Amino acid sequence: MYALLKENICRTLGQSVPEEALNAFCNLFFYKSVDKKTALVEENIVCKYLYFIIKGACYSGYTNDDGDRFAVQFAIEDYWITDHYSFFTGKRSIYRIETLEPCELLYFNRMHFDKACDQFSFADRYFRILMQNAYINMQYRLATTNSKEAEQRYLEFKDRFPRFVQRIPQYLIASYLGITPQSLSRIRQKLAHPAS
Repeated sequence: MYALLKENICRTLGQSVPEEALNAFCNLFFYKSVDKKTALVEENIVCKYLYFIIKGACYSGYTNDDGDRFAVQFAIEDYWITDHYSFFTGKRSIYRIETLEPCELLYFNRMHFDKACDQFSFADRYFRILMQNAYINMQYRLATTNSKEAEQRYLEFKDRFPRFVQRIPQYLIASYLGITPQSLSRIRQKLAHPAS
C-alpha cells in the first residue's frame, strides 16, 4: 500500500531513506477507497486532509456564479492534492476536490503533517521541495496562460503531462488552460489532421 509513496519520497529527495524511518512516517497516514465523483473537499468547508493518490484520478477547482467549473489542479497516481490555503490556515476552502475515477488514497491531517515534519528531517525537506515545485508550477502556469497562444499552451500541457491528456475530461483540461472546450476540440482536431 505504501510502496508508491516511498518511491515518490526517495525520487523527490534524490536519495534513499532508511526503511525504518519510511515505515514510521507511513504509519501517520490513513487509507481509504472512494468511488468516482466523490467530493474529497467541498468549497467553503475547511479542508482537513492532504491526499496522496495511490490509484485513480481527481481534480481541484471552483465553480463561478454562472455555474461554470474551472480546474486548477489534476492528480493521478503518484501525485498529491489538497486545498493548500484551507489546509494550512484552517479557513474555509476555496476549491472543491472531486474524484474523476474510483480512487485509493493515503491521507493525513494537519496534526500528523506537523508531527511528520518535526519528527523526520527527510519529511520536512520532502514537503518543502513539493511546495517549492507547486509554487513554481503555479507561477509558470499564470505567466503562460497570459502570454502563450491556446495551441501552444495545449501542446506544452500534453508534453508535460501526457498521462493527464488520456484520463482527464477534455472540458476540465480546457478550463485549466483558460480556453473553451470548443477551442480545445478544434486544436485537437487540427493536430490530429494537419493540413497536407
